[in-house]
Amino acid sequence: MLDGTSRRLLRHLLDAPQTPVAELARRAGMTPATAARRLERLKANGVLRGQHAVIDWRALGYSVEVSLRFTLDKTDPRAFDEFQAEARKVPEVVEMQTFLGRVDVRLALVARNMEHYQEVYRSRILTLPHIADIEALMHIAPIKQAGGLPI
Repeated sequence: MLDGTSRRLLRHLLDAPQTPVAELARRAGMTPATAARRLERLKANGVLRGQHAVIDWRALGYSVEVSLRFTLDKTDPRAFDEFQAEARKVPEVVEMQTFLGRVDVRLALVARNMEHYQEVYRSRILTLPHIADIEALMHIAPIKQAGGLPI
């Protein structure tokens, strides 16, 4: 498991992912060389899987965000694989998750406006295979977007 020093380093990294290693080291109370070694070890152990760009879709002109929840017709053993393969082809789908329970798959979709959303929904989403039920949830505002659990 992680010691207090590595946890402290990760907390600072979560707070400000673009912070240079030297500054992360200063904030975590260690030398830059130690911080760099610990970060490499965290990567090697699979704790730190990488750093990602966070895109503000609204800034790029995509003002509509929708979460689509699907229940699939599971009578066909290929349902999940075929659904996911086709959903990956929809450029407006920016995230896909699978679940156990009533909902099988959730897609996060972005669109420029409601007209664009309707076009994508009718021509690309409704044509996905093995759909038994769909629920669309229109995104209104983010409330919490934490990078992870308290470390």
